[in-house]
Parts: sequence; structure tokens; C-alpha cells
Amino acid sequence: MLDPSLTEVSRPSQSEQPMTHDPYYETMYILRPDIPEEEVESHLTKYRDMLVETGAEVLDNQMRGKRRLAYPINKHKEGIYVQLSHNGDGQQVAVLEKAMRLSEDVIRYLTVKQEGPLPAPRVMPGSEAPAQPQEQQQASEAPAGTAG
Repeated sequence: MLDPSLTEVSRPSQSEQPMTHDPYYETMYILRPDIPEEEVESHLTKYRDMLVETGAEVLDNQMRGKRRLAYPINKHKEGIYVQLSHNGDGQQVAVLEKAMRLSEDVIRYLTVKQEGPLPAPRVMPGSEAPAQPQEQQQASEAPAGTAG
């Protein structure tokens, strides 16, 4: 006979569970590879501004660069990947995806709801480094300068 304590699943109570982070949305979209760099930048700002207008908060906007697609999409073998992380009530997703669906420059898009901490921004080669390490460095220098 099995011990009943082995078959029961113990779950921590609400007070014992670790504090979870607020959920956020992550939209990954792929732009046509043949559009010029200036137009890519205009798409980045267009979708970011669209989210701000709907009341959402843009957490991160990263261009991941041109990559080879796993399979051809509309006869394209490459695409320019862009990742957009944002907070909001969920209503902004429909507005954003409708604009992407109507755009001829966006060949694919996907929005997922993420749980947990926001991932650290990835630095692309040739782009500037994130400002966080500099802020941390200045913060660590400030107490050293005042102590004395």
C-alpha cells in the first residue's frame, strides 16, 4: 500500500509563494528585408508611438537585425526582426496587431503575454551599450566620494 503522504501534492500557501512580477506583453515582428534603414526606424517609432497613444507603457524596443528565415514568407528568405516589450491592459494589442496586419512591410508578427522579470536588453554589435551599467557605476562611486 502507498503512503498517502507520498501521493499528495503540497502547495505553498499564498503567503509562502515568491513575489511574482507583473505580466507584460512581448511583440516580435518581422519586416521585409528590402526596406531601407530609415524606413525601418520609422516603423520602430510608429509602433512605439501607437502603443503610447493607446495608454500602454513601452518597456523595451530592440531591433534584432536581419536574419535568415526558417522558411520562405512571401518569397522572402530573410527578414528584419524587431522585439517590442510593453505594459498595458491588453487593449493595445488589438490596435497594434491590426496596424501590423495592414502594413505591407510587416511579413509576420506575434504577441505573447509574459510572466516574470523583464529580460535584460541585448546589445547588438556596433550599437551603443545600455545605460544601466554606467548608472550603477556612478551610484557605486557616489558613496565613495562622500565618505571621507
